[in-house]
Amino acid sequence: MSRIVHKFTRKVPHWQPRVTPVDLQEATEEQLDALQVTPSNTKVSDYVLTLAHDVESLKVRSPLFNAIMYDPGGMSRAERELGAIGASMVNRCIYCAAVHADRHAKLEKDTSVTDELFAKGDKADLSPRNRAIFDFARKLSESPVDAAPEDMAKLREAGLSDEEILDLILSAALFGWANRLMHVLGDPVRQEVPA
Repeated sequence: MSRIVHKFTRKVPHWQPRVTPVDLQEATEEQLDALQVTPSNTKVSDYVLTLAHDVESLKVRSPLFNAIMYDPGGMSRAERELGAIGASMVNRCIYCAAVHADRHAKLEKDTSVTDELFAKGDKADLSPRNRAIFDFARKLSESPVDAAPEDMAKLREAGLSDEEILDLILSAALFGWANRLMHVLGDPVRQEVPA
């Protein structure tokens, strides 16, 4: 059986929801309240506007997302993005892999890590620390029960503290959930470049 190869890129595709997103002009007071805590400092995405149909879930989801991906302390923002990329590649979420690769490259002011990951996948030539982070995020995404004490030892050998390891577990787990939800709610659509 041949393995499906996905073309990952930092170029973020359009995400086409299957459910009509909430229109901000027609949103209820409860929806607008839930949307005040957006997951990043960017505009409110169609994904978040789609999630706004379930106000109670969104009111919990956005602060949780922000805490895992943006809170100070622990892992660097770029390393949290690397955890999200590892999970998204395993889950074949082209959209999330692109968004978080783009963020990683901007935070690092360097595209070499994401270029290498998207060119070579799990065979990428990474620094020992990035290798440990990416491999662990992949392993958690493929089969969480296979994570073992040896994996914790590899992370510690690469210089990660317990607080950083927890951040990595949280970012990979968050995207295990987010990728699957995004797959069910819509599809990435690559923008055609005019000739």
